Amino acid sequence: MTDRKLHPRIRVLWLFQAVLLAGILSSIAFAATAVLDAPEWIAFAVGGVVLLLAGTHAFLRYRRWSFEIREDALYLERGVITQVRTVVPLVRIQHVDSSRGPTERIAGLASCVVYTAGSRGADVRIPGLSPGDADDLRERLKRLAIRAEGEDAV
Repeated sequence: MTDRKLHPRIRVLWLFQAVLLAGILSSIAFAATAVLDAPEWIAFAVGGVVLLLAGTHAFLRYRRWSFEIREDALYLERGVITQVRTVVPLVRIQHVDSSRGPTERIAGLASCVVYTAGSRGADVRIPGLSPGDADDLRERLKRLAIRAEGEDAV
C-alpha cells in the first residue's frame, strides 16, 4: 500500500482551531491592554501573529501527515517542528477503534485509534479520515493484527 494522506477537510478543522486560539489570545491581550493602559493595536497584532503562525502550522501539519500499512506494521509520519516517524508492529496491536468527536462530526470526519501493547504511548491516533475510511482502516488493521498474532505464536 502506498502512503495515505488525511482527508483535506482536516485542514479546515485545524484552521478553525487556529482561529479559536487567536481569538482567545486576542481577548487576553485586549484585557491586558485595558489594565496596562497600552495601545489596542497590540492586541490586534497578537491575534494576527497567532493566526498567521497557527494557520501556517495547520497547513504544514496536513502536508506532513501520512500513514502506510505494510505486511508487518503500520507506519506513520507526522510533525512540523518535530518530525515523528512511528512504526506499530501488527503483532503489538491490542485493539482498534474508530471515533468521531463533536468537531469531527461537524466536519464529517473521523479518527482511527490503534491501541498497542506497551507502556509508553500505548495508542496511536490517525485523525482526518472520512467515517467510511476510518471504519475500513479499523477492520483492515483488526484482520491484519489477528493474522500477525497467529504467525507470531510459539
